[in-house]
Amino acid sequence: MVLEFIPETVYRVARRYARQKETIPLLFVKLYMYQLFRSLAYIHHKGICHRDIKPQNLLLNPATAVLKLCDFGSAKVLVRGEPNVSYICSRYYRAPELIFGAVDYTCQIDVWSAGCVLAELLLGQPIFPGESGVDQLVEIIKILGTPSREQIHEMNPDYREFKFPQIKPHLWSKVFRPRVPSEAIQLVSQLLDYTPSKRLEPLDACLHCFFDELRQEGTRLANDRPLPPLFNLTPYEMTMRDDMYKFLPPSRTSGGAGGSESSLPPTSDLSMVEQPQPHHITDTVDRTGQNHNPSTSEGSKLSDSEIRLGVVAPSRSSDNIQLISNNSNNNDNNNNIDIPHQLKDSCHEELESRNIQGVNS
Repeated sequence: MVLEFIPETVYRVARRYARQKETIPLLFVKLYMYQLFRSLAYIHHKGICHRDIKPQNLLLNPATAVLKLCDFGSAKVLVRGEPNVSYICSRYYRAPELIFGAVDYTCQIDVWSAGCVLAELLLGQPIFPGESGVDQLVEIIKILGTPSREQIHEMNPDYREFKFPQIKPHLWSKVFRPRVPSEAIQLVSQLLDYTPSKRLEPLDACLHCFFDELRQEGTRLANDRPLPPLFNLTPYEMTMRDDMYKFLPPSRTSGGAGGSESSLPPTSDLSMVEQPQPHHITDTVDRTGQNHNPSTSEGSKLSDSEIRLGVVAPSRSSDNIQLISNNSNNNDNNNNIDIPHQLKDSCHEELESRNIQGVNS
């Protein structure tokens, strides 16, 4: 089998920025996430859950900014009432219902993972960098607060009594730096919800105002190239919802010539492309910055060709979001959230008492 070669991944591009204490320019965050949501909408409509959404599995053509979803090794057609394994998905991107041992989950676990990817691109590092299954739950609770009984029931109906210390949710505006647009923060909050049914559907995420720039005529890449073809909806996609016309830019719905295309990849972009040898998840730069060492890894500097392409060109404007170091006193850093010391022990005892698989993995 011969497959198309895609030279980059979102993970590798984001890591280069992180090593230079920079984040990916916002236009590219929008491009990457919109294409991811369109891909998820496509496979979810066919009943397929990817179950391993993470930056390493998002292939990227730096010359065109086209993103492709790859690595369907964990994917499965989900059937309501049919049990599935809960120990699935890479830890940083694992939905809370999986941590709570749910076996009858939905495709919304992919939406949670996509929300983690978006937050990571905005922060410059993973938002929930748990070192184990228990740590993962602790990291989530530190930001979302302790889930209510109703939320836990929605995640796993078989999970009845529980014992967690009550932690108040942290303001999303305090998780991100002030210059992160409010619409980006709002989108993250609508993706990272304990209740699976309350998370945005992928198509609804595509319609979010965060992506409005992609629908505007004249929006171009930093190298003055046009955006990738993003509104070329296929006949199949047009059947996914009655209001699919909403996904076309105004110039098309009004009968215009079309203008710049954006935010949705062409049909070929939804093809399954085998990923090159993936980087291990623990190589990802975590929120503490402990793995941040610009001088030790190959490819830490952006090449001249990458900068000319514009896709991975570093942003040096005042709007750039800097990584937060261990010594930072900035109160916006979610590492500074004050959490009772017993939270981790309580989570560990609670999950272990349920014999939930993978709590230490």
